[in-house]
Parts: sequence; C-alpha cells; structure tokens
Amino acid sequence: MKKIAVIMGSDSDLPVVSKAADTLKSLGIPFEMHVFSAHRTPEEAKEFSANARKNGFGAIIAAAGMAAHLAGAIAANTTLPVIGIPMKSGNLGGIDALLSTVQMPSGIPVATVAVDGAVNAALLCAEILAVTDDVIAAKLDAKRAADTAKVLEKNKAVEDQFNI
Repeated sequence: MKKIAVIMGSDSDLPVVSKAADTLKSLGIPFEMHVFSAHRTPEEAKEFSANARKNGFGAIIAAAGMAAHLAGAIAANTTLPVIGIPMKSGNLGGIDALLSTVQMPSGIPVATVAVDGAVNAALLCAEILAVTDDVIAAKLDAKRAADTAKVLEKNKAVEDQFNI
C-alpha cells in the first residue's frame, strides 16, 4: 500500500494537521509527518518531494499559512498528487494562505481544501489511493455510511423535539 506524506511548514500547524493523521490512522493508511519550510528549508523540501514516489508515497499533503508557498514548492518537484491545506494564521484569517495555495501556474497542479481542512485533505488522499485499492475504497464507503447514520440520528432527534 502506498503511504501519504503529511508536511507542515511549521510545528505550530500540528494541532490542525494532526486531524489528517487521525483520519489516515482510522482508515489504516500509512503515513509520515515532517516539518519542511518552503522558505527556511527549501533544499530539504525539494529533496523530499523529488524522491517521494521512489520512497513509496502515493500523495502528499502540504499545510502552510500566510505566504503558503509549501504546496507549490512540493508540487514543483513531483508528479504525485499534492493537496494543500491553507492554514489560518496572521492577520487575514487564512484567506492569504488560501489564495496562495489555489493560485498555481498551469502545469503545477495543487488540489486545495478549505482553510484548516486537514480531515478533507486526508480523505482526498484516501480517495486517490482507493482508485486502485479496494480495501481503502470499502473503508471509505463504510465511513460515508456511518457519517450518514449519525446525521440521520440527529435529524430524528430534532424532528422528535420540534415537529408536532
């Protein structure tokens, strides 16, 4: 099974990024977590992403705030799918990171999830792997069914309380 790389620009991103780790763990998908900065450790980020495919990765999550250059820097050095998580930080509440992450030039795609959207980044990686892995696909189907059941339980409680 391919593994997922979870890279954050700073360890201050860990409280949000750990939700991606929890999601991957719950699906039984192996992963590695690293702190690489596009600006402070550019050579290490480049080396990691350039070698990611041969090191057994199937996709890369890159979380960064403010200038949010990390996902693009990673994507520039690999043809693996890269999913950017724009992080809420600074004075702009994450909108700066969102715009930096989604505005990639043609030829260097980066999928982008919501600001602080670590769970969806992990789920998107799982869906990418599930294209060729029926075990992961079945786990995703089961998760969707469980999520649906939870919402329907909440709906019933609201209906019972307010509908006459």
